[in-house]
Amino acid sequence: MHANHHPTPRFEGTDTYVATADLKLAVNAALTLQRPLLIKGEPGTGKTMLAEEVADALGMPLMQWHIKSTTKAQQGLYEYDAVSRLRDSQLGDERVRDIHNYIVKGVLWQAFTASEPVVLLIDEIDKTDQEFEAMLLELLSDFQITIPELGQVSATTMPIVVLTSNDSRELTEALKRRCLYLWLDYPGVEREMEIVRLHVPELAETLARRLVEVIEMVRALDLKKPPSIAESIDWARTLLLMGAEDIDRETFTQSMSIIVKHRTDIDLVAERVGMKLAGAPSPTG
Repeated sequence: MHANHHPTPRFEGTDTYVATADLKLAVNAALTLQRPLLIKGEPGTGKTMLAEEVADALGMPLMQWHIKSTTKAQQGLYEYDAVSRLRDSQLGDERVRDIHNYIVKGVLWQAFTASEPVVLLIDEIDKTDQEFEAMLLELLSDFQITIPELGQVSATTMPIVVLTSNDSRELTEALKRRCLYLWLDYPGVEREMEIVRLHVPELAETLARRLVEVIEMVRALDLKKPPSIAESIDWARTLLLMGAEDIDRETFTQSMSIIVKHRTDIDLVAERVGMKLAGAPSPTG
């Protein structure tokens, strides 16, 4: 069975997502050409959020597969519960006659056999190995799955596939050739201000600008984990809750844990940024 073809949807951003022209172009090219979209960038630049917004904007269900270093490629397809089958066999259970009772569908199989097209997010693919990539490539090329216990299963719908990578390792050339590519960086001051005010419209414009400028200062340091865009939004909500009118050293110290999560980062940020906010010269000049 071949995948059904539906009219090509278009992504124009949403009420809660500020999409730049190049970002919209990359997403719409992936939709039109029916190619997976590979989004790379630092952690916290909004890669996963973009997949969620695409699904929301197109009115499609989102299926997510968050990859860990221990994830096996086959888990995305299916898992065969041989232990339960053996137990049922020993108990003389009638269920044992039908192997379908022991096949647990993975996210990829579910996405390929959904009644309507879905957005399929495969998150942090750089945590896997080349064997995983080879399996995924085969799947994305043929849109069919071979299950040793059942034979071949063909896709009934064509999912919109989004892959994300934090660039912790180089992906294979074969996978990169198959995908359309988008690099997401932290936004500039103006765009991040737009994002913050979109999510926290009650925050005064002057305070929003100050917040984004301080966030930029923090990200410029050599940190284990720079503040994400989502943490900028959380900090804006926290400042609103505090009734803050400016970000002075005291306000910053009280609320810094919203945007800085590692112990060593906290010390560094408190020393460098905290001193700047107090009006004292930075130790590095």
